[in-house]
Amino acid sequence: MSLTVLIDYESGNLHSAEKAFERMAREADAGTVQVTSDADVVARADRIVLPGDGAFPACAAALRGTGGLYDALREAVEVKGRPFLGICVGMQLMATMGREYTDTPGLDWIAGSVVPIAPSDAALKVPHMGWNNLVLDAPHPVFDGISSGDHTYFVHSYQFDVSIESQRLAHVDYGGDVTAVVGRDTMLGMQFHPEKSQDVGLRMIRNFLTWTP
Repeated sequence: MSLTVLIDYESGNLHSAEKAFERMAREADAGTVQVTSDADVVARADRIVLPGDGAFPACAAALRGTGGLYDALREAVEVKGRPFLGICVGMQLMATMGREYTDTPGLDWIAGSVVPIAPSDAALKVPHMGWNNLVLDAPHPVFDGISSGDHTYFVHSYQFDVSIESQRLAHVDYGGDVTAVVGRDTMLGMQFHPEKSQDVGLRMIRNFLTWTP
């Protein structure tokens, strides 16, 4: 039976994400879902989800310092080609570099840097918090049943400045383009929280769980 793991590296409350992934796995008959901080479980997982809330440097340090999780994650995704989904800071950690407080190396799976949001309209507040309309930039199986204009829920002060245009799959307008979804090969990242994005987010979780790259 297929196993999807949500990595617990003490960077956010995973309860709502766990419940959303469990629900979609049941509905799609997509195997089991497990929250884990065990590198051995990550190593044998069929799909991997990396959530994350907080500052990029703290999340990167926690991932690298938690019982072999970092090496197990890289092995599973880079060598074994396991489908991967990063959520919020979990997506940002896919970048080459995070520039929050101090320059911090990321996983370097999607070329680019994580930089402060700087809306052109001074009336737009940072953090970017609330619902926003997706603009789909490229087709992807995770967007099955999703259209430009669909709403997802964001909470973030930093954004992913993607270097390779084809790796930005969707964006939103918040006083300028803000990256919403990135991806290449077996890797995906979502800046918004799909588990908090009602039917649209649940549909994308289901699509990820049934995606065969």
